[in-house]
Amino acid sequence: MATPKKLAGELGRRGPHKVLRGNLALAGQPGIVFTPATGYNLPAVAFGHGWLLGAERYANTLKHLASWGIVAAAPDTERGPLASHRGLAADLGTTLDIVTGVRLGTGDISVHPDKLAVAGHGMGASVAVLEAAARSDIKAVAALYPAPSSPSAEDAAATLSIPSLVLGDPALTDSLNDNTLSLAGALTGPSTFRRLSKGTSDGIVEGRRLLSPLGVGGTEKATVHTTRALLTAFLLFHLTGDKQYGELAGAAEVKGTKVVDPHAPIADQPKPSPLSAIRAVVGR
Repeated sequence: MATPKKLAGELGRRGPHKVLRGNLALAGQPGIVFTPATGYNLPAVAFGHGWLLGAERYANTLKHLASWGIVAAAPDTERGPLASHRGLAADLGTTLDIVTGVRLGTGDISVHPDKLAVAGHGMGASVAVLEAAARSDIKAVAALYPAPSSPSAEDAAATLSIPSLVLGDPALTDSLNDNTLSLAGALTGPSTFRRLSKGTSDGIVEGRRLLSPLGVGGTEKATVHTTRALLTAFLLFHLTGDKQYGELAGAAEVKGTKVVDPHAPIADQPKPSPLSAIRAVVGR
């Protein structure tokens, strides 16, 4: 069996499946969906976008998941400054209903109703937790560099018993636009909380942003590679039961990250480098 280090390297690269792209709007929900070219009873994840962003800013990540056999879809709603967290959570649920309720592709792709997960980035990470707490058919939730939500994602997290993954950047304390530590600490089910030693919370967002020419806020290849590998392993293990990904989905050592106890004192948590700490603040 391959080691977690080798699996992380593999899962950070494109998988073996040819990928198809679809438009959720054809079923009444604005958004995008990526699927393996063929397959029945596949696992699926609905992905929530960050504040002032949209589904297209995560298209390559969704395509990556599909290349590893996971139907990955994202609603393209609540993109404005006054985005409704409840609204986006409901749209995640609608997205799952669509991908499980209809045959995808040319009719030769289907999703198993017992293999569903939600995930998200920033605002969308907390929204994913809200929707996971609202449904009994969701089997796993992944919160990537979460930001606070209203209603409270922490309150929702305290009701969950499903497996969860929380990824955080090098910042060690919560803020007005980061609730990584408090959310990880509120989760009561089997959970893994990792901090990246470098990079920023927005390093997985695709496309150019306002400060990109200055070297701030751009897509970070290392952050993208590590995040995709960990997310893919987490979903494959918990949705398909593929045991080879169990260690990577849990507490295995992964270069550039550290599994931490969210309840430990800040002084006992891994220290970021001065440069990464500055980038984590400026890049938000």
